[in-house]
Amino acid sequence: MMRRIDLRGGLPDRATLAAMMPRSVGDIASATDAARELVDGVRSGGLVALRAQAERFDGGAPDSVRVPAEMLQASVASLAPRLRSALEASIDRVRTASAAQIPSASTTLFPDGGVVEQRWQPVRRVGLYVPGGKAVYPSSVVMNAVPALVAGVQSIAIVSPPQRAHAWGVHPTILAATHLLGVDEVYAIGGAGAIGALAYGVPEIDLEPVDLITGPGNNYVAAAKRLVRGVVGIDAEAGATEILVIADDSANPAFVAADLISQAEHDEQAGSVLVTTSEAFADRVEAMIPEQVGSLATAARLQTALEGPQSAVVLVDSLADAAAVSNAYAPEHLEIQTAADEAVVELIDAAGAIFVGPSSPVSVGDYLAGSNHVLPTGGQARFSSGLSASTFLRPQQLIRYGASALAAVAPHIEVLAAEEHLPAHGAAVAVRAQHDA
Repeated sequence: MMRRIDLRGGLPDRATLAAMMPRSVGDIASATDAARELVDGVRSGGLVALRAQAERFDGGAPDSVRVPAEMLQASVASLAPRLRSALEASIDRVRTASAAQIPSASTTLFPDGGVVEQRWQPVRRVGLYVPGGKAVYPSSVVMNAVPALVAGVQSIAIVSPPQRAHAWGVHPTILAATHLLGVDEVYAIGGAGAIGALAYGVPEIDLEPVDLITGPGNNYVAAAKRLVRGVVGIDAEAGATEILVIADDSANPAFVAADLISQAEHDEQAGSVLVTTSEAFADRVEAMIPEQVGSLATAARLQTALEGPQSAVVLVDSLADAAAVSNAYAPEHLEIQTAADEAVVELIDAAGAIFVGPSSPVSVGDYLAGSNHVLPTGGQARFSSGLSASTFLRPQQLIRYGASALAAVAPHIEVLAAEEHLPAHGAAVAVRAQHDA
């Protein structure tokens, strides 16, 4: 049974509410020391350290850490037609949605003739982390690589953990997805060490350091990303996946149960939260979970997640209270299944992605909605957003001032420079006026 949190009778303030919400007991901070050792090991030891870490954590290492080109080609040739079609459909829809995320260049003209232009430049080189622990994630290849390509990134390296079942290489479906996208730089490395390899490079295998690292992983991967931030950019410190469903008694309990289950099967630390105005509805949802789980191969894992401290049923008095609870939690995935969906949407200010209505399960966002499934977890939706084409772009401002435009603002610059006791700043303007005269 999922634990229950009864918030009927009035909500506390947002900070108190956030502290009351269910969260996974494992966190990034607890993994930091171990991640630092692994990252530093790769930074100093290169390929030798990577192989030692693969032996330690994955049970073995491939003969060639960089995946040979012929293996990438073979992976596509052996791809089942239906799977290839599904991957290509996902690529097409994510590419279409990502193209709409490219900001337009803009120019600001001031009356005195000053010009400020803003343009968007793609990051030169990125590293994409594709997890490979309890499941195979070709969809993560699509979600990471497509927006990078759409943004105009010219150099992409993909890392993914070695797989025992595939001679310690990268899973062939992941390889096929990379090849379909035209990415040919793939390495069979995983965990915190892979993040270190991307950030600092590994000359022995011609792995050049990247400028930005994106992609989800476990707590050790997230901790490693935190450690290399500043050396490289990162998208976010993604932790265990989570879903919060806002539902009232107009919702279909079978749908809600299925959606809570779907996220729980990712990992034992995955969080599934139902926020509802109806205790009777909550009872119906919970009653359906055992029959839906049935003989699923992931049953033990998802049962652990649903019964863990990170999952709960939260009872509230109103849909407005439900929205307040959701905002305090700031879920990675938010589903809204109520009699007043659009009104609830208007009350939401913190969520990675919002799935509205009974026919918009998180699963469609994971694969084929066109939206991106790399989203902020652990409450980070309060201040960060999901992966998009703009993640791979940097805004740059170009300033163009002629002599007359500079003369128009020179007095203000000199006053401000004097106030800040920076006389050379004012002099840099004044000297131009003397020469122009």
